[in-house]
Amino acid sequence: MTNPTVRITEVGPRDGLQNEKATISTDAKVAYVDRLSRSGCAEVEVTSFVSPKWVPQLADAAEVLARIARVPGVVYSALVPNEKGLDAALAARVDKVSVFTAASETFCRRNVNASIAETIERFRPVVARAKAARLAVRGYVSCAVACPFEGPIQPRAVADVSRALSDLGCDEIDLGDTIGVAAPADIDRLLDAHEGVVAPDRITMHLHDTRGTGLLCAWRSYERGIRSFDASCGGIGGCPYAPGASGNVATEELVYAFERSGIATGARVSALLEAAAGIAEALGRALPSKLAKAGLPRPSIDGSCQGT
Repeated sequence: MTNPTVRITEVGPRDGLQNEKATISTDAKVAYVDRLSRSGCAEVEVTSFVSPKWVPQLADAAEVLARIARVPGVVYSALVPNEKGLDAALAARVDKVSVFTAASETFCRRNVNASIAETIERFRPVVARAKAARLAVRGYVSCAVACPFEGPIQPRAVADVSRALSDLGCDEIDLGDTIGVAAPADIDRLLDAHEGVVAPDRITMHLHDTRGTGLLCAWRSYERGIRSFDASCGGIGGCPYAPGASGNVATEELVYAFERSGIATGARVSALLEAAAGIAEALGRALPSKLAKAGLPRPSIDGSCQGT
């Protein structure tokens, strides 16, 4: 099998479900992760070890991780806000942890009740201990293009946060268009600001399709040398602190666009569509994903576009 050109992190079980109001059963979450594990995605972000007071949907984090059928070669990661969260993640045998801050002071305050600088200091022992345990560490930067409270964010401000996370020891910097406002020109400005700060091979793009530009931005990111992307199966998710921010880029749509363009992802669209159907049933509603609605082209249709 050809080595994938693009690395896909499936964030549906965490980012996709955290904002759902109706309680999703642990059984449904485990089934969702297990289907995604068999889809060929390089990584599955399974859950978050934050306080159930703030994200009750993910209160069963440890149980989900204990029950999933782990597939060799797949990285299983979780979000951790502090050392207590790290303790729980280590006990649950995760392969990787993520810390999260923002490029917007207002968003940061509303999200984690701390300034950007305070979050960086809070992460210092978390990252050090994770590295000592030989875990990879991702650093999320929310509001990398715009904030729901402050409006547009200067790319240099985003790069400053990325530098601080990199200096802490984060292996990977994840740039999030939290409210889904970006167009390709915004991606250019963002990546221009990161030149000399974080190399493209250490950047992951976390795009939302709130305004229908997610795949355009993913393609522009690829043209700029980015080879790592987050996506959410079925297009579910968003951010509870960002009004109107629902609509992560659907994993199956991202994979379909890359694979049909000759760019290997290692993931199978058919398996992703099965996972999307399963979580749609658990949620009791249709999903945002257009591909989940339309399905794959008939076998008689080859790689070329036909019709109008």
